[in-house]
Amino acid sequence: MSRTGRVGVGVIGAGVISDQYLENLTTFPDLDVRFVADLDLVRAKTQAQKYGVPGSGSVEDLLADPAIEIVVNLTIPAVHVQVARRALAAGKNVWTEKPFALDRETGQALLAEAARLGLRVATAPDTFLGAGLQTALRLIEGGAVGTPLTALALMQSPGPDSWHPNPEFLFQAGGGPLFDVGPYYLTALVQTFGPVARVTAAASTARPVRVIGSGPRAGTSFDVTVPSHHGALLEFESGASAQTIFSFQSHRSRGLIEVSGSTGTLAYPDPNHFDGDCVIFDDLDHDGRRVPPAGSISSRGTGVAELAQAIRAGRPERANGALACHVLDTMVSITESAERGESVAVESSFTKAPPVPEHWDPKAASL
Repeated sequence: MSRTGRVGVGVIGAGVISDQYLENLTTFPDLDVRFVADLDLVRAKTQAQKYGVPGSGSVEDLLADPAIEIVVNLTIPAVHVQVARRALAAGKNVWTEKPFALDRETGQALLAEAARLGLRVATAPDTFLGAGLQTALRLIEGGAVGTPLTALALMQSPGPDSWHPNPEFLFQAGGGPLFDVGPYYLTALVQTFGPVARVTAAASTARPVRVIGSGPRAGTSFDVTVPSHHGALLEFESGASAQTIFSFQSHRSRGLIEVSGSTGTLAYPDPNHFDGDCVIFDDLDHDGRRVPPAGSISSRGTGVAELAQAIRAGRPERANGALACHVLDTMVSITESAERGESVAVESSFTKAPPVPEHWDPKAASL
């Protein structure tokens, strides 16, 4: 029997990112945030009390609550799939932080298990649902630059070790600039051009050992076990292409996506954010003209609200598992291409989500 009304939500993982999620999830009227779980029960209780969530405790306690329909999985990348499978086994839909998984096989198996159980596994990033990127996608679809042909995507920074109090996992399997920040850029690119068909990549590691720069563990050294720089050429099924750089070893911090078409170039807002202006460059305006974002400007957790509404409406969610698996497949293919020194075909595919209605607002009650 289908449920109606607000959708019960439980959060697993009370670490740094949980602040952003809980601050937003508790303001979405279609969600009923009921529980925060963590291996550290004190930390779970602290976060629950901070955001007015009534329950806290262990993962087992959360999964035993029949009113929870969506589990928000904010654990470290290495256990994303393990936690998601436990949630599915308990009859819960899942929203998981990126990356979806660490390899193709477990990602596809998770997607298949969800389908078998009639449940959903949706995945961050949900920034492409925000006004900034949705405005960019509408401009592209409306012909603002003609036929989109090429793109340049850059994400460069010194790395999160200077500010994150526990940054080791960001330089290990499931981390690095490709897996940590790459999903934001790659999701924006595939929402623009459609599925990736082939990648050709190179990688490097500037420093095999890094030092924590802030917090109570400042001065602690740790090993870097994945590349801290990936550069890749993406070729899309549509025939378009994109040059990409994902780097934690640049002393200059910057991020951009620029899409060039037959009549102009569109500079996207930061794909790690939900807002920001677009800028169009063409024969009419070589200096660029700004287009402000139109639509909802929320933050992390927007995709959970959209998932809840999709569940109630019986339609596919936009930040769905097929999209996440394709982005994962693309990242794994980039890794393999760099390791093998050859181009790698991306075998998976997905269907682009329809645009978000310009009037949609996750802070407006609809259920």
